[in-house]
Amino acid sequence: MQFWPRKRARKFLPRVNWDNIKDSSKVIKGFICYKAGMASAYVKDNTEHSLTSGKRIPVPVTVLECPPMKIYSIRLYKDGKVAKELLVENPEKEMKKKLKISKKKHGKIEEIKAEEFDDVRIVCYSQVKKTGIKKTPDLSELGLSGSVEEKINFIKERVGKEISVVDIFEANGLVDIRGLTKGHGFSGPVKRFGVTLRNHKSEKGRRGPGSIAPWHPARVTFRAPLAGQLGMFSRVTLNSKIVDMGNSTDKKGLKGIKNFGDVKTDYVVVYGSVQGPSKRQMLITAPFRETKKQLKKNYEFIELR
Repeated sequence: MQFWPRKRARKFLPRVNWDNIKDSSKVIKGFICYKAGMASAYVKDNTEHSLTSGKRIPVPVTVLECPPMKIYSIRLYKDGKVAKELLVENPEKEMKKKLKISKKKHGKIEEIKAEEFDDVRIVCYSQVKKTGIKKTPDLSELGLSGSVEEKINFIKERVGKEISVVDIFEANGLVDIRGLTKGHGFSGPVKRFGVTLRNHKSEKGRRGPGSIAPWHPARVTFRAPLAGQLGMFSRVTLNSKIVDMGNSTDKKGLKGIKNFGDVKTDYVVVYGSVQGPSKRQMLITAPFRETKKQLKKNYEFIELR
């Protein structure tokens, strides 16, 4: 019941309750990325007390391409609501072509007074054109750590400059990955809920529930497993371990990925699988709740296969 209603998400990049994510070691708490695909990576297991400690082992990994971001606007909060939003001066030509830019939100960052607001967040856009996936950039609101004054000073330093994923996360750290699952369209109850197939001698079909409701109350509750939309749901993968990260220049294993192509910008390799198909836009965030089991894992990256 925690995933109700089962309907298609309204947007690709989900909103995040940044207040629930504890202050990370870096100022920005999240980053926009794109799923490239899965692979096998050879690592040296340096985890203490592990059965494979000191050995070279293969592990399943997911490659995420992370083109640099830039700040689009600044949102100032008061009493939990957006009190003011300022657009960064002179947005790029690409932004003007692809997005409708409001003329009402222009202002100067120097005029912001920290004592007048409770929180400051930034809206960033990805320079996805550098990846070759598409041209329209993705925008997302990102939370910042620190006091209001520290956040404003950080924004003043970073306005107009590129923000790299290497500046925000570190290898062997933990991240949460938020995004949409693969869409399956209209699906029956067997595939959608895992309802058991009925006996082949039963009436009125096999791939449906035996009873959807009693005579009284004479109505079907929303809990009855029925056919409907499956996939394109917003989900979170908690505590993914970063195995490797950096720039794709002269990096083996990042060329010719199936259904994606070449990784041309910065990348992050995380342990295990991630929801969604290739080229799906996602949001990497600082961990919501770290676990000791994932934290103590220590993998020294060797090569990607």
